[in-house]
Amino acid sequence: MKRCQHESDMGSRIIIHCDLDAFFAAVEILHHNLDPTTPLIIGSDPQQGRGRGIVSTCNYAARDFGIRSAMPITEAWRRCPGAPIGDAMYMRGTRGLYSRASRKVMAILRPFAAKFEPASIDEAYLDVTDYCSGDWDAALALTRELKLGIEEELGLSASFGIGSTRILAKMGSEENKPGGIHRIMPNEIHDFFTDRSLRQIPGIGPKTATRLSEWGLETMSDALDIGELSLARFTSERFASWLTKVVEGETSDEISVLRSRKSISKEHTFSQDQRDIEVVLERLSELVTKVLKRAKSMGVSGRLAEVKIRYRGFETHSHQRALTVAMDEESVFQRSAVRLFAEQVEYDRPIRLIGFKIGNLEVHDSRQITLDLEEE
Repeated sequence: MKRCQHESDMGSRIIIHCDLDAFFAAVEILHHNLDPTTPLIIGSDPQQGRGRGIVSTCNYAARDFGIRSAMPITEAWRRCPGAPIGDAMYMRGTRGLYSRASRKVMAILRPFAAKFEPASIDEAYLDVTDYCSGDWDAALALTRELKLGIEEELGLSASFGIGSTRILAKMGSEENKPGGIHRIMPNEIHDFFTDRSLRQIPGIGPKTATRLSEWGLETMSDALDIGELSLARFTSERFASWLTKVVEGETSDEISVLRSRKSISKEHTFSQDQRDIEVVLERLSELVTKVLKRAKSMGVSGRLAEVKIRYRGFETHSHQRALTVAMDEESVFQRSAVRLFAEQVEYDRPIRLIGFKIGNLEVHDSRQITLDLEEE
């Protein structure tokens, strides 16, 4: 029986978030016809536990051992060794494979969205309000078709979230991973957030979540139960107002067709081409700190992180990832920068330049402020 739409559902934008599951590892498994139940770790050469470098990504079988992106490759080997000690497979990534697979996925998704935003190589936002004529059941049916199309045409698994805002769509795609679909109707938002950890909310960084926890605020219910005025006294008026808007479904539903050209960036050219990944990561961390310091002094936050790597011979690659909401918390961008670097670096090539940029800048009045909780 067709579900009757609640009156409050009408008029809301319908946003779909698509997130490819363990994308790089899934592409390698398909390309090399590997067993998906065998742990696969993509990154630098582990050298049987003596290697330098980090994990780019891994499949779900490896994640069961606690392995994650940007983990030191030596720690990954300790947890899940490869031959001749264990059964795990270690390999360096093939970026060309990922780029081609990503383009094919985006080609499947794009035709159904009036506005389409590739958030990174493995995720995208779609505004399907017009295509589905505002019908949430039609949007759910479309999402099932898209998921099936990606599986049948490309052999890849994707998770989907459907909501009226970017935050809700993003959180929905995280609910039933891997390969799940979760729809959050406008009249279901309050129930969705009941007793949900504040750490799960895009836009609340780890430092902010820790500070809230110190005040006894662990969940959305904790924060909302004390009321917006009391929450503002703990944090700030802007933060309290933003969090209230999150649970009311009133945060951004904007899907950016074109990237904003406004950005802040810093680069570093090494005096000698650098092969030591740890040295490069240390410099990258310094660049992130400088960029975020500049952003704070300008009173802006960013919704886009970008890492640039230039190799010997001046071949340059840039990799971007869009955040769900604009932020200025340094720890969030530090994690994003390391992840972006891990996903794109070619370990056998010396690096000449490393750069970091934040883009899609927003002034403080329209952003989610985590700075209000941070010490300068």
